[in-house]
Amino acid sequence: MRLQRRHTWMIGALGALVLLLAAADHLCPPDLARGHDLSIVVSDAQGAMLRPFLARDQRWRLPVSADAVDPRYLEMLKAYEDQRFDRHPGVDMFAIVRALGQLAGSGHVVSGASTLTMQTARLLEPRPRTVGSKIIEALRAVQLELRYSKREILGLYLSLAPFGGNLEGVRAASLAYFGKEPRRLTLSEAALLVALPQSPERQRPDRHPQAARTGRDKVLARLVERGAVTAKDAAEAMEDPVPARRLAMPQRAPHLSYLLSTRAVPGALIRTTLDGSLQSALEALARRAAALESDGMNLAILVVENDTRAVKAYVANANFSGPAGHIDMIRAVRSPGSTLKPFVYGMAFDDLAAHPMTLFEDRPTLFGDYAPRNFDRGYQGTVTLGDALRYSLNVPAVAMLDRIGPPRFAARLQSAGARLQFPGKLAGPSLPMILGGVGVTLSDLTMLYAGLSEGGIVRPLTVIPGDTPAPRSKLFGPVAAWYVRDVLIDSPLPGGFGQARGLKRRPIAFKTGTSYGFRDAWSLGVSQKYSVGIWVGRPDGSTRPGHIGRNSAAPLLLQVFDKLPDEPLSRPQAPADAIVVAATRDLPRALQHFAVNRAAGSGARVAAAPLEIAFPPDGATVALPATGDGLLAFRAAGGKGTLYWMVNGAPLDTARIVGRRAYWHPAGPGFARVTVIDAAGQQASANVRLIH
Repeated sequence: MRLQRRHTWMIGALGALVLLLAAADHLCPPDLARGHDLSIVVSDAQGAMLRPFLARDQRWRLPVSADAVDPRYLEMLKAYEDQRFDRHPGVDMFAIVRALGQLAGSGHVVSGASTLTMQTARLLEPRPRTVGSKIIEALRAVQLELRYSKREILGLYLSLAPFGGNLEGVRAASLAYFGKEPRRLTLSEAALLVALPQSPERQRPDRHPQAARTGRDKVLARLVERGAVTAKDAAEAMEDPVPARRLAMPQRAPHLSYLLSTRAVPGALIRTTLDGSLQSALEALARRAAALESDGMNLAILVVENDTRAVKAYVANANFSGPAGHIDMIRAVRSPGSTLKPFVYGMAFDDLAAHPMTLFEDRPTLFGDYAPRNFDRGYQGTVTLGDALRYSLNVPAVAMLDRIGPPRFAARLQSAGARLQFPGKLAGPSLPMILGGVGVTLSDLTMLYAGLSEGGIVRPLTVIPGDTPAPRSKLFGPVAAWYVRDVLIDSPLPGGFGQARGLKRRPIAFKTGTSYGFRDAWSLGVSQKYSVGIWVGRPDGSTRPGHIGRNSAAPLLLQVFDKLPDEPLSRPQAPADAIVVAATRDLPRALQHFAVNRAAGSGARVAAAPLEIAFPPDGATVALPATGDGLLAFRAAGGKGTLYWMVNGAPLDTARIVGRRAYWHPAGPGFARVTVIDAAGQQASANVRLIH
């Protein structure tokens, strides 16, 4: 009876202890805050890292699971640190007994009894190295074992272990010291990563290489003793050098990565649609192209997969670490030059107001008080609208917009998702917008061009796989879209390219553009599978005289297409209801000629060519003549009769005025206001900066 009471008392006491421990565990759970305060990591579509970000405490603490680490490293870690990790409940009683026996026999600590789970508890809640702290760590270790699997506990250790400086976790250490993910490690590398958490500062290989080598070799020797590594393999690994410097973390697609990180929580793994290999190749291409120029030129590249509208490459700046490198030129609002022209033609084709074979008289024309001129300051006479678009003539494009109506055109683009910005608070859609008198981003332009691949249907671009499908917007119908693409496939190539890059692997419908004052050079292209957008210029908006879309951006466009997978070489098939004719006379009579709108509104009419200063453009920076007679040449376009020139209000000697040109001898660097006046009283001015 007494024995039965004793057993009952013991069972009750044990039950009370279990309840007490359970209550303590519930009231005082392990603090996992540090385990959640991890770096945000942005990756490509295959999961390869594009760019990680520092955790909130400015440490590289990259999330990693045990499954993402070399299995041999894990076996070496457990063999060296905690041989019974997979079997003990967080505290290894055999190791404790062994450590106490060694302490009693030798009078000093020979080996520790801290398990990987106890070390994880200490990493989660750092405390001074005292006996009391050890007891708390042991209790916390048991709590962790009750709550999480061995793989989860190991993942916490792998993410939090210190490796020197602000490196925490095996993934950050492997990237910083070896330049690679820890999925595949050499025996030497794995041994060094096992050794570093023992003395992360004293053994930092970038500061104390000999201490790092000694720590690594000690691990290898211990593993040989325990049978985890052969003596031969260990000896060979000891011959390997330790890394002499710390490497920078990956930094691909830095602008897009930063944008996505601002919307994420700590520890987020953000997988994008980008192709990491293509991204690296195009970043290298951008750096090489910018390095060839010495005038502060920069560029941006955007590549989109047409079927999904997924962004495959996002190069927002040629040099992220250079001047203005942090400006995202894919999202910067710039003047698009002539790159909106295909869409006004598409709308005119869709309205059956015109056809690519329709004839147009390209000659001086006034639209109200607006008198557009072609880029070369001349006129082409009678042309087809297909050629007018292909060669980017201005008067026909303005006439198309005049027929469509600027408000309607702008509304159609905006409903498709293009965020247009008009100059001035009270300004709105007007005829100059088709020649660049509006602000738009490279992202939105590329989105619009991608719509040509889907019969005029525009969809927002996506950078996150599986994003909710966005609404589709119709710019114009599939026949009009085919007309535009078919015309642009025959766009004139940049000089020296012939049938070279990109075009041998697919037909490309592309358009170039140059904004006023040579500030922005553009090229947008569409193939069957991809759409590519290129911007070239200076982020500060200053001019680059002589640099136009055709010679600055189009060559880059073709080089980008050359790096994309091959596609069918055949041109897109015409829709069944497209009007395909060999000559204008075969069109319906109403489509044979396009007449400018002479009705209410702009009241377009033939006019004399307006007077303009062709060189130097307003706002240009011009180098002073370094050789010769020291004369700076001015050139005018348009106007009537004899021209009169003034610089800073002083007239030029008539002996230095020859036809539409004038010559001036500048005194030195500074600013000058150049003015020209014709016989009819028209005048034009340009403010320029002169430099050596």
